Amino acid sequence: MVLLRLFSFLMGHVSLIVRGEFLEKFVNMAASRGIFLWDITRVGENKVRVKVRISDIRPLRHIARATQSGFSIIERRGFPFVLNRLKRRKLLVIGGLGFLVTLYFLSSFVWFINVTGNEKLSDAEIKKIAAEVGLTPGTAKWDLDAKQIEKTIREKNPSVAWAGVYVRGTRVVIEIAERKLVTETPSTGPAHIVAGKAGLIREVLVLNGQALVKDGDTVLPGTILISGEIKEEIKPEPSNQPLAEGEEPLEPRYISRYIQAKGFVRARVWYEGYGECPLNEIVEKMSGNQKTSICINFGTKEIIIAGPHRAPYQYYEMQESVKSLPKWRNIKFPVEIRTVHYLEKIKERIMHGQDGAKKIAEEKALADIQKKLPKDPKIAERRLELVNTGRSEDIIRVKAFVEAIEEIGVLTPFKAPEEEKVWPNVQN
Repeated sequence: MVLLRLFSFLMGHVSLIVRGEFLEKFVNMAASRGIFLWDITRVGENKVRVKVRISDIRPLRHIARATQSGFSIIERRGFPFVLNRLKRRKLLVIGGLGFLVTLYFLSSFVWFINVTGNEKLSDAEIKKIAAEVGLTPGTAKWDLDAKQIEKTIREKNPSVAWAGVYVRGTRVVIEIAERKLVTETPSTGPAHIVAGKAGLIREVLVLNGQALVKDGDTVLPGTILISGEIKEEIKPEPSNQPLAEGEEPLEPRYISRYIQAKGFVRARVWYEGYGECPLNEIVEKMSGNQKTSICINFGTKEIIIAGPHRAPYQYYEMQESVKSLPKWRNIKFPVEIRTVHYLEKIKERIMHGQDGAKKIAEEKALADIQKKLPKDPKIAERRLELVNTGRSEDIIRVKAFVEAIEEIGVLTPFKAPEEEKVWPNVQN
């Protein structure tokens, strides 16, 4: 049906008012001769409204004479009639075509440039670099080389770690990611890197110092991960004299050198959170109703000048403000104006059910863990467990377990001995 109507619009159709006493015969004869009539609506006694294609108007005249009927055209629709009207308005057609061509031409240029992702760098700095490669308002899209613009932005500004250029209509979006500059520790004295949390070592990267743990080791808070004490072997002077009978060779000796340890130690750290929710509970919420009481205090006396004398609600929240008269020559007047707002609370019983209470308890447990997690953690595993207390109760308890991969090393200064420390008879 949709295709037939689309075809009728392309070929053109008209709406007719058909009058006569044998309208049913008129419609049946049209159908028998393959003439498609649609939207047939009775609009009065011996009168119907129908729609028919232009090409079927001539055959309908013969049917109208055979059925002693008559019809008149009341509406013309379709592409041929639109084209007819446009032929009589050539300037309108030319103007419309000119507008479309102009719109298409203008949409082939870049008119707006947006920069996103920058925090320290200004938009003007990024746009200035992009302009050197040809990206400016009014540049034709076919002249843009997005890859070259991205490469130039990275090369010209070392603080840009990544850049992306995207053409979206007449707008170009430049997305950048800035490098996170690592600030050096101001302390220059000897220091160890110790564990700030308990965990299972996953990766050790030593930049300076001596690693005391390896992948797979379990550490507790305070365990030295990378030592700032480096032991160096003291080699004895070579001797040409052979060893006497029964004399043993000298054992190696070591001397300690103290530095500031540097490196990264990543470990698997486990967090636990707890949440609970009753199957049904009574909650308080604000109803939106409030009353205001205004009173004047003279010393210990109180006079209420407006509003209720006491709280007008059974459950409420009270907000109070007190204003005193200004001092005059260091004389304080014992007069205060106190305004009290009573905000009504209503108590409502909520039936959570098993599923609802479990979902709320899980959300609370995860929120409890979220407070303990560092910023932007790398989550390796997340697990939720129902807590079974062994007794029947109308409350759902949930424990959440999260395993995160994170940096646990903490730089901890220590005081080195004033004299170099020599270690005899020590095997490295």
